Amino acid sequence: MRVPYTDLQVFKAEFFRALAHPIRIRLIEELRTGTRSVQELQEALGLDQPSVSQQLSILRAKNLVTASKSGTSVRYAVRDPLIHDLFATARAIFNTHLTETQTMLKELRRERRRAQ
Repeated sequence: MRVPYTDLQVFKAEFFRALAHPIRIRLIEELRTGTRSVQELQEALGLDQPSVSQQLSILRAKNLVTASKSGTSVRYAVRDPLIHDLFATARAIFNTHLTETQTMLKELRRERRRAQ
């Protein structure tokens, strides 16, 4: 029996699964400007330390972020800056979808006015 997917497809799915959480997305977006400590990320996101640390741990486990000791704190950074290109591409896709949705909404409103 043939397996319906390859190891590479599993790897890709795991990569996207690691990004499939709103806090993890926000963390990646915050790290766009450079390295940040957990405390800085907490303040920027308005979240508690356990939430930020838990999500950073998942991103580290999937090699999406790196951690380096700086004095008494740990600084986090995006491992591969190309992730920001991926996010920019995703934003362009979302923009297209939202534009299409807005167009359909306008058409629906025109249709409703004509029916009245």
